[in-house]
Amino acid sequence: MHVTRGRCLLGEMIAKKGWTQAEYARRSGRPKRIISHFCNNERVMKPEDEYMAALLLDVRMEDLHEWIIEKKE
Repeated sequence: MHVTRGRCLLGEMIAKKGWTQAEYARRSGRPKRIISHFCNNERVMKPEDEYMAALLLDVRMEDLHEWIIEKKE
């Protein structure tokens, strides 16, 4: 089996919470520009960023991305 991280869902989760990216950036202590990069799939979140997002958004770290699972025979 091969697992690949797909599209980042952070932007959708921020919006679902009713926050803007700027509000999320303020709460997370990360620059707005970096949050924008994550939300636009221009950068991959580090595990520390994923953990912070999971805490702030009350989700699991694995919920922050679409996952591509390829089953090898």
